[in-house]
Amino acid sequence: MNFTRRTRQSMWTGTAFVLIGMAAPSKAQSIIQPVTPPAITPPAGNIAFIEGNAVGTQAYICLPSGDTTSWTVNSSRPQATLSVTFGNYTKQIVTHFLSPNPSAVPPAPPSCVESVDTDTIDCPTWQSSLDSSVVWGSKTGSINAGTDPSCPDTGAIPCLLLQAIGTQAGPNGSGILTKVTYVQRLNTTGGSAPSVSCNVGDQALVPYTADYYFWKADSN
Repeated sequence: MNFTRRTRQSMWTGTAFVLIGMAAPSKAQSIIQPVTPPAITPPAGNIAFIEGNAVGTQAYICLPSGDTTSWTVNSSRPQATLSVTFGNYTKQIVTHFLSPNPSAVPPAPPSCVESVDTDTIDCPTWQSSLDSSVVWGSKTGSINAGTDPSCPDTGAIPCLLLQAIGTQAGPNGSGILTKVTYVQRLNTTGGSAPSVSCNVGDQALVPYTADYYFWKADSN
C-alpha cells in the first residue's frame, strides 16, 4: 500500500495555510504523519508540517575510479521543484538544489561535497518559494527503493532521512523553513545513476520524482 498516494488528498488542508501566507497549521490541521521504517523516521518530538511533490533531475558526472571510471565517485546533484496540487491548481512551494552551506565545516557531512573550485561545502538545499527561507540537510538514514511501502519503486534512488544542519531566514528576517529539523525523501521514482560505461567528464541528467516531508519540533 502506497500510503502517500492514498492519503494525499487529505493532506492539502494543513498545507494550504502555508501556501496562502497565513499562520502555520496547528496540530489539529497538520498533515498526516508518514509511516516509515526506523532508519528514515525522525526522532520522537518532531512532526511533519509541510509535504511537497518533487519533479526534477539528479545530475551525475563521470570521474576516474581506480583503473576505470564511474558515475558515482561524487554524490549526484539534485535540481527539482516541489509543489502541491489542489484540484486542477498546482502551486510551487520549494526549490531543491545543492548549494554552499555556511554552517558546514570540513570534513564534508554526509550528502555534502567539498567544492575544490569555490572552497565551499555544498549540501542538499531547500529554498521556500514563498519567503526565500533556506534549510540545508545532511543524510542520517537511508533505505533502498523497493524495500518498504514508503519507498516502493525498485531501482529508483533511495529514500532518505536528512537532518537540518543549517537554516537561513528570508529577506524579511523570518521564514517557514527555519523551523525544519528533518527532511524525508519518500516515494522515489527514477534518478539512479546511469548503468552504461562513461568517459571522464561525461555528464547525465536523470529525471526523478519524490515526495519530500519537512519536519519541525513538536513544540514549534
